[in-house]
Amino acid sequence: MAVAGTALAGPYPASEEAPGSHDHLRERVRELEGRVQQAEQRRRAILHMMGDLNESNRRLADQRKAMLHILGDYEQDRRRLARQTARLDNSRRALLHILQDSHHSNMRLEASRKAMIHIMGDLRETTAEIQRREQELRDKQEQLVQAGKLATLGELTTGVAHELNNPLNNIGLFVGNVIDHVRMRRIDEEQILHDLQKVVEQVKKATEIITHLRTFGRAAPATVRRVGVQDVIERSLSLIQEQLRLRQIQVQVDPVEGPEPVVVGNSIQLEQVFINLLANARDALELEPRKLIRIQSRVTGDLAVVTVSDNGPGIPEGLEERIFDPFFTTKDVGAGTGLGLSITYGIIKEHGGTIGVVSVPGDGASFRIELPLAGDEQPSQVWQ
Repeated sequence: MAVAGTALAGPYPASEEAPGSHDHLRERVRELEGRVQQAEQRRRAILHMMGDLNESNRRLADQRKAMLHILGDYEQDRRRLARQTARLDNSRRALLHILQDSHHSNMRLEASRKAMIHIMGDLRETTAEIQRREQELRDKQEQLVQAGKLATLGELTTGVAHELNNPLNNIGLFVGNVIDHVRMRRIDEEQILHDLQKVVEQVKKATEIITHLRTFGRAAPATVRRVGVQDVIERSLSLIQEQLRLRQIQVQVDPVEGPEPVVVGNSIQLEQVFINLLANARDALELEPRKLIRIQSRVTGDLAVVTVSDNGPGIPEGLEERIFDPFFTTKDVGAGTGLGLSITYGIIKEHGGTIGVVSVPGDGASFRIELPLAGDEQPSQVWQ
């Protein structure tokens, strides 16, 4: 109130109060009190506003923090998105490269396909040409084998003629006896029948020789069957035996120890093999004082092994690897074709076997043939 009193001091002295001053003061006091109340209200309002402002500032701070987190997450998302965009762009570029490579590959593939079509066409033509050449080669080989057989038959002519001469002479002798009996009217029925039976036997023998020669010289498909090795050796000797006898060559065929070797093959071709080997041995022994050919056959494991040896001069050193070559011969010009051993080699190979030679110069030669033994089944194939 002192302030109010001070504020109410006017132009009038304290001892002198102006008329109506109390009312004026009271009015002034009320006015001041109203102002104070208003000021208090404003203060309270300001306090409320400050509280609200503090709350707003706190919420704003929280929002700022949240915004910072959001901005951080946004930045991380933006970076991830940028990396993903970069990867996507790289993938797009890689895909473009792949598509381009695929396009180029397709173009190369198309070119390769066209080239392959041309190659396949060339291959078919080449295959047809090879087949034609192989057929020609087989025909030539068959002709060569046939020529070898005919050459062998030519060499065997003398012996075969002698083989046929014996039964023919015997036939003439027995028929002459029968004619004599008839002319002399000494009809001895038993004797005549005996002589005629001998004639039939000799005719049969001559027929067998001729049949064997015709079979050996005939060009026919090479049918295969089970063949006894010893039978082939004996038939081969029957054709060349007379030539060996005339040259005083002794042939020793050792008996087979154990089971007789049986192979699958063509008997005529195998017969040609042994005739060629025997003919070579015959020629090699021409100048030897003692002439011996030895034939051994046996079963070793699953193989039939046949050895044809002679005691001639042997094969000159260094020529063992060449004696099976076509047209190679150590004989004088005009004395041999050089086909015998090459044909022999081809026949043995065709039968799935092997042939080799062991020779010591001055101590003879030994040819060793190995052929697979026949199984239990009966073959029915034909070599073309």
